[in-house]
Amino acid sequence: MTPGRSSAPADLALGVRMSVSGGRSGWARLGLIATGLGIGVAMLLLVASLPTVLDTRAERDAARSPGTEVVEPGDDTLLVKRFASDVAADLVVGYLVQPEGANAPLPPGVDRVLAPGEALMSPALQRVLDSPEGELLDGRWGDRVVGTIAPEGLVGPQELRVYVGTDQLTGDNAQRISDFGRAVRDDGADATTMLMALVGLTGLLVPVAGFIATAVRFGGEARDRRLAAVRLAGADAATTGRIAAGETLVGAVGGLLVGGLLFLAMRAVVPPLVPSSLTFHGADLRPVPVLAALVAVLVPVASVLVTRSALKHVIVEPLGVVRRSTVVHRRLWWRVAVPVVGLALMLTPLLSGGTGSFGDSQGLVLLGMVLLLVGVALLLPWLLDVTVRRLRPGALSWDLALRRLQHESGTAVRAVSAVVVSVASLVAVHGLLGSETGTPGSEDGRFEAVVYDDLPGSDGAHWASALAGIEGVQGIETRVMTSAEPVDVGEPIALVVGSCASFTDTTGATTCTDGDVMLVAPPDAQAPAPGTTYVLGAPGSGASTWSVPADVATVEPEYPDSAPWLFVTPRALGDAVVVPSGDYDNAIVTIALDHAAPDVTAHLQTAIAQIDPTATVIINDPEATSSMVTGIRQGLMLGTVALLAVVGANLLVTTAEQLRERRRPLAVLAAFGVRRRVLGLSVLFQVAVPVVVGLALAVVVGSGLAVILQAGADLPVSLDLAGIGVTAGGAAAVVLLATAALLPLLGRVTRPAGLQGE
Repeated sequence: MTPGRSSAPADLALGVRMSVSGGRSGWARLGLIATGLGIGVAMLLLVASLPTVLDTRAERDAARSPGTEVVEPGDDTLLVKRFASDVAADLVVGYLVQPEGANAPLPPGVDRVLAPGEALMSPALQRVLDSPEGELLDGRWGDRVVGTIAPEGLVGPQELRVYVGTDQLTGDNAQRISDFGRAVRDDGADATTMLMALVGLTGLLVPVAGFIATAVRFGGEARDRRLAAVRLAGADAATTGRIAAGETLVGAVGGLLVGGLLFLAMRAVVPPLVPSSLTFHGADLRPVPVLAALVAVLVPVASVLVTRSALKHVIVEPLGVVRRSTVVHRRLWWRVAVPVVGLALMLTPLLSGGTGSFGDSQGLVLLGMVLLLVGVALLLPWLLDVTVRRLRPGALSWDLALRRLQHESGTAVRAVSAVVVSVASLVAVHGLLGSETGTPGSEDGRFEAVVYDDLPGSDGAHWASALAGIEGVQGIETRVMTSAEPVDVGEPIALVVGSCASFTDTTGATTCTDGDVMLVAPPDAQAPAPGTTYVLGAPGSGASTWSVPADVATVEPEYPDSAPWLFVTPRALGDAVVVPSGDYDNAIVTIALDHAAPDVTAHLQTAIAQIDPTATVIINDPEATSSMVTGIRQGLMLGTVALLAVVGANLLVTTAEQLRERRRPLAVLAAFGVRRRVLGLSVLFQVAVPVVVGLALAVVVGSGLAVILQAGADLPVSLDLAGIGVTAGGAAAVVLLATAALLPLLGRVTRPAGLQGE
């Protein structure tokens, strides 16, 4: 190589040739880099596919939703009614369907008209019915299953969905439609859901960046020796930098190929593992083209930048490599400044505008979270150095590990920092989930089921006798709602007939006796005049008339802006009969349940479906978790497992590379009589010490982040100790198991052949 005649393309080409012509050792290094980068690329492609998955799910769901509503029945109309049911912690969504003519529309995935009692369900729900749990569900959805829903009618293979044929629908209690399909709606997400998603994505992307930075550094010592030989041939420092970039580009391209193959494998493996609430088809897992192009460009660019940064700490001379191995006193102020700035960004909207402003400032919150989590990785080296300097010597394996950490802790920090950032973000999400417990309507602590009977003319009286024999049913209260029309000129008013128990539960009133009539309205609202006569139902439906008595008590409503309504106890109603018949008229049956009774909600929902499949059932359980949080928790668990698997795989590659780079000093120690067991323990200690220090830092930062997010989402401030323990313990176990799995490799690198040098 002649000085002064070097060009950038030639230098890059030389680096490419050197990377693939290094024999078995060179190919091993290239394989390690490609594998490490491939893991990161696969995760980035997975994140880049999330917009496509969400859009496709929304389109599939919109295509099967009831479409154009019509008033009059016809040959091409269909009556449909949505219902929901529970199977363990999973939500089952279905539709009752009743064709009104030979040309009635069919939803996507349904290829036949369903007769009354016939059911068509998703394959995942069919598997549930075929399992031992299916005995509790027998008869809940029709009398017989006649097939399964085709994939085009499902958002994913794990979805729990069913269509049931019936003959009990009318234009009053169901929708009459002429087709299926509606425009895709973007209802948005609440602040809590968005915060969970942002923390989860941040906790995934920040470690992936760490994986890529770590993988690029594989084989750095061997690369530096090759560059020293190039310097001896006449290359200058700039030339060696370009050659190193060329070597790195080969590994980056290999990483893109490996990542693409891993992503294709994930398309086949991941969908069957996703919970029903988050399911999607494998074909829908497609990266957004723009994001995929960014990954293809940014990963090689980032790899080259990391390599150039690593060379700043090495002086490559013609006669060898001089490493800046002096003790580095890491400054604390700028490492603390980064997370402090992130914390300030997160607290600014909360302190300035309260929880509403916090939810609206998603960009600021996201930037704050990124800085806070990056600050964890920045604080870890300083904290590890401080800890290692204060640890006392002990056994030989312990002393070898401490000496290695004191001499060079950067490699250990890079291997563990991704784990620490992941754990911190997962602890924060667990904190949010720990505050989201209880199903909607269960704030008062009662375990109950609420049945909405909207069959025209039904007063709900038959439910008490039909459900009283079910084990775990402790009491049944019925109230009837209707819109009462005045006989003379005047405004209609909502009227509810029920017992005092249902009134006190509904309004929070403390006094009530049978025979009372209460007006629930603000003090300044206009009350109906005594003696005003109302029709208790739609005129002409057989409803009775009833007059307002003189002694009507006024109760303030829970919400001041609510419209006035009357509550009438049965004795005050007298002989009058309420006949619900309007769109908002129905009988509401509240069923008190006993938590100690086994499978009480399953038995109750099945019994209700067999009595009246059109009835809507809501279970209010203070000890349960809402379906939204259940789905997020299932997704978090899947993400945790996937992230820990990636961490373990990355650590396997990283530790293997470290052992390969250190084969000569390890072989020297073995030649001097150090037992292999001692060397193995020293390797474990070198990993265990940074892991313990890092996990302690992650738990502290993650818990603090969880408290901030809980306050921002207006949730009760608490810590999910069980979730923290499982997350931190799982991460520690994966790290130690991955390290232990490579101990057999230690036997190979400590052979006498490892003493050979270049």
